[in-house]
Amino acid sequence: MTEVTSGSFESFDGTRLALHRYGSGRPFVLLHGLFSSAGMNWIKWGHHKTIAEQGYEVLMPDFRVHGESEAPHDAERYPANVLVRDVAALIDHLGLEDYDLGGFSLGARTSLHAVAHGTLSPGRLVVGGMGPSGLGDWNKRAAHFRRVIDEFDAIPKGDPAYFAVQFLKSQGVDRTAARLLLDTMPDLDLARLDHVTMPTLVVCGDEDQDNGSAEDLAGLLPNATYVEIPGTHMGSVTGPELGRAIAEWLGPAT
Repeated sequence: MTEVTSGSFESFDGTRLALHRYGSGRPFVLLHGLFSSAGMNWIKWGHHKTIAEQGYEVLMPDFRVHGESEAPHDAERYPANVLVRDVAALIDHLGLEDYDLGGFSLGARTSLHAVAHGTLSPGRLVVGGMGPSGLGDWNKRAAHFRRVIDEFDAIPKGDPAYFAVQFLKSQGVDRTAARLLLDTMPDLDLARLDHVTMPTLVVCGDEDQDNGSAEDLAGLLPNATYVEIPGTHMGSVTGPELGRAIAEWLGPAT
C-alpha cells in the first residue's frame, strides 16, 4: 500500500486546511483530538493502516489551528461550531455522498454535533474517548484548556494542568488562535442524540473518564455498540487496540 499523501483544501471561509489520505476504497473521514493532529492521533500509531487494510480510504484532516492547517488570528474566522463547518466543507470538497465518519475526543465531539444537528449524514459513525459530559457540559472541560492558555507560563510542575501545557508546547500550538477556537464550541443538548440513528461505535479506554462515561453515552444513542480498550484518555490512542477496534467494527468495506 502506498504512503500517506498530504495536501490541502480551502474551507468555507478560505482558511487552508491540511488533508492526509491513505489507502483506497470506501471513504472514512477520521478526525483527531484537541491540540493534536492527524499525524499524532492516527498516523504515528498506525491506526490509519489497520483501518485501510479493511478496504477503506482513510481521510484525515488537520483541524484549523492544528497540525499543518492554518491558524488565523482574525476573530471573524471563528464562528460558532466552526469545526463542524470545516468538516462539512471537506465533504463538499471531496464530493462525498456515501462515507463513514469517526473521531477521537474533539473529533468525536465534532462528529456528534455535525450528525445531531443534521449537518452531515454518514453511513456509520465512530466515537472515541467521549462521554456525555464532554458534550452537554463541555464548557467546564473547555475552562480547563482556557486556563492552560491564559496561565501558560505560570502553571507549575505538579499542577494538574502542567501536562497539558507540555503537550501544547510539543505540538507547537498557536495559543492566540487556540484561545479563539475554544470559544466556538457550544454545549450539545443531549436530547439531540436521538437524531444519531446510524450504526455507531463508542470506543473508550478503560481508565478514561475525561469526558464522562462512554458507556453511558452509548446508552443514549439509538444504535450504538460500546467497546472498551486499555488506557487513559491520552494513552488509549497510543496502543494498537484503538485501530483494531475501529477496523473490526467497520468490517471489510463493501
